[in-house]
Amino acid sequence: MKDAPARIDTDHSVIVDVEGTRSIRQAEVGSVRTMLDRIKVQHGIDPERLIADSAYGSGPMLGWLVGRDIKPHIPVLDKAGRTDGTWSRTDFEWDPENNQYICPEGEPLKQFRRNYSDPNRKPTGKGVAKYQALKHTCQACPSKMKCCPKADARKITREEHEDARQVARDIAKTKQYVISMRLRKKVEMLFAHLKRILRLGRLRLRCPCGANDEFLLAATAQNLRKLAKIFPAPQQSRKA
Repeated sequence: MKDAPARIDTDHSVIVDVEGTRSIRQAEVGSVRTMLDRIKVQHGIDPERLIADSAYGSGPMLGWLVGRDIKPHIPVLDKAGRTDGTWSRTDFEWDPENNQYICPEGEPLKQFRRNYSDPNRKPTGKGVAKYQALKHTCQACPSKMKCCPKADARKITREEHEDARQVARDIAKTKQYVISMRLRKKVEMLFAHLKRILRLGRLRLRCPCGANDEFLLAATAQNLRKLAKIFPAPQQSRKA
């Protein structure tokens, strides 16, 4: 199975780049980095923001975008929410200065509770960091049933790219994000046209190179059709 992630100019619905990949999320997300690097080298284009669906809202992808000063207008792929009515991670306040979370009752959840004489023995905190409250504090808390009814103390995990995920969450609260979600419909319309009109629902060429060539030809045909509407041919005046 092959898929064709594409970079599309939302102002004019012109396909800027296309990359054939396997139809798995990791490959599709990886192709975004390839295309962004390629269009910057070939065309000098460095987008201000990137609009995509939640499949591209993973922590590493958001961290890579924020690191390149590209605003991620992407729904965050977050599975930290709870459905049993207890407090989720979003109910806890993050305190970056002290590297700790503050629970709704005002108690801290720390990652480290002792000083390390040897810095090399200290945990790096990379990947997934764990924060935990004191057991005796949670046992005496009046809101324990709302927080950790089945555990002795509340624990929270924080991913390495959580700061970038928070940037995406803050962007999702803006009016520009709402506009971006409307512009994303242009992208969906282009993919629908490729599948229904240009019959790209099933590939005719084999192997990754053949599939990529077919995607590139289909995108070229789509662009020619779109550019013909944007820049119509000049009409020649008739001679008397």
